[in-house]
Amino acid sequence: MPQFAMIIFAPTPGDWESAPADEMEALEAYAAKVDEIGVKTVTGYALHPSTQGKSVSRDGGVKDGAFVDAPYVIGGFAVLEANDLDHAMEVAKQNPATWRGGVEIRPLMGE
Repeated sequence: MPQFAMIIFAPTPGDWESAPADEMEALEAYAAKVDEIGVKTVTGYALHPSTQGKSVSRDGGVKDGAFVDAPYVIGGFAVLEANDLDHAMEVAKQNPATWRGGVEIRPLMGE
């Protein structure tokens, strides 16, 4: 079955501890919705806030935080198995991360 990256964007700095309680509750219930749609989550991870990371630029410079200064950062990711891109998008549309941020779905190369 084809695999897709689900990239979750959250408001900068992407600190899940500051997310509203109703969003966190909805995220916990979200796994059941994914199963109902018939998509398999192969793996998934939430990330620590972007302020805890470091970035390296083309010139070898290192800075604290996200690579790009933006209103949203990557807050987590998952690998999904779905019939096709449209099937994976059904899952993305129901992700509570869209309440304050967004979700991007991309096919994995070689799949």
